[in-house]
Amino acid sequence: MEKKIHRRQALTAGGLAAAVAVSARLTDVPARQREAREPFGYCFNTSTIRGQKLPLDEQIEVTAKAGYDAIEPWIRDVQAFVDNGGDLEKVRDRLRELGVTVESAIGFANWIVDDDDKRAEGLETARHDMKLVKALGGNRIAAPPVGATNQSDLDLGQAAVRYRKLLELGAEEGVTPQLELWGFSQSLHLLGELMYVATECGHPDACLLLDIYHIYKGGSDFEGLEWVPGSRVHVLHVNDYPADPPRDKIGDADRVHMGDGVAPTSTILRRLYQSGFRGMLSLELFNRSYWEQDPLELARTGLAKMRAAVQSARLG
Repeated sequence: MEKKIHRRQALTAGGLAAAVAVSARLTDVPARQREAREPFGYCFNTSTIRGQKLPLDEQIEVTAKAGYDAIEPWIRDVQAFVDNGGDLEKVRDRLRELGVTVESAIGFANWIVDDDDKRAEGLETARHDMKLVKALGGNRIAAPPVGATNQSDLDLGQAAVRYRKLLELGAEEGVTPQLELWGFSQSLHLLGELMYVATECGHPDACLLLDIYHIYKGGSDFEGLEWVPGSRVHVLHVNDYPADPPRDKIGDADRVHMGDGVAPTSTILRRLYQSGFRGMLSLELFNRSYWEQDPLELARTGLAKMRAAVQSARLG
C-alpha cells in the first residue's frame, strides 16, 4: 500500500467526507454505574490536574471520588509511578475495586514521521506504552502526529500506511491507537485529513480521537462532525474556549470548563450523538489557574459542568 497523496491533494479530494492528595476509602466513593438515561460516559483526563503533581494512584483516587466513570492517564505519569517502585497490578486491582475504567491514555510515540529509523524507534515506544496501558486494564491509547507538527507536506497516503502499521501493532498488544487531531499541527489538524488517513489505512480498528478545542484551533467547522461516524469515536476530549485570544493565537492553557466559553457545545454533542457516538466525554484542560485549585474540587466542578452541557444539548 504505497499511496502518494500529499496534504493539498487530499484537501481537494471529493472523498474526504467519506476523527490534593486524596486517599478515599471505598465507602467515600460514589457509585459510577452509568444510568440508562445517560447518553455518554464521563472520563477524567489527568492533564486537568497536571499542575498539582499528584502521582498516578492519587490521580485515580481523585477521579473516583469526584464521580467519574473512567480515567485517561498520561503515559509519563504511569512510567514515573513504575520508576518510583509502584505496582501496576495493585493499581489495576484498585481501579476495579473503585469501578473506574481506563478508557484511553496519552502517549507521544513518533509513529508517523518520515525518517525510517525514528519511526522504527517510535513503534517500539508505542509498544512499550501499550504494555503499560494493558497492565492498567486499558485498551486504547492516543496516536497524535508527534514529530510531524511542523511538516506541512506530509504525504497523507503514507500516513495511512503508517497508521495501519500502528494499528497492527496495537492488535498484537490488545490496545487500539486512536488517530488524534492536533489543531496546532501542520499535519492532521483538519477533520478531513483525519478522515482520509483513517479511511485509507484499511484497518477495521481505525478510530478517531477528537477534541473540541483542537477542532476549533485547527480551523475545521464543527458542522463537519455530521460526516464523522460516531461508532469510530470512542473518546471525545471535551473543553471550551474563550472568544479571546483569537483562533490563531489561542493555546492549550486557554481552555476552560464546558459552558464557560463560546464553543457551540450543544451543536457538537448533538452532531456526534446523531452520528452514533455513545462513548466517553473526557475532560482535558491545561488551564494554569485551575492547577492552583484543590484537585478534587476541580474534578467535581468539571464533571458538573460536563453534565450540564449534556443536559443543555437536549439529546432526547
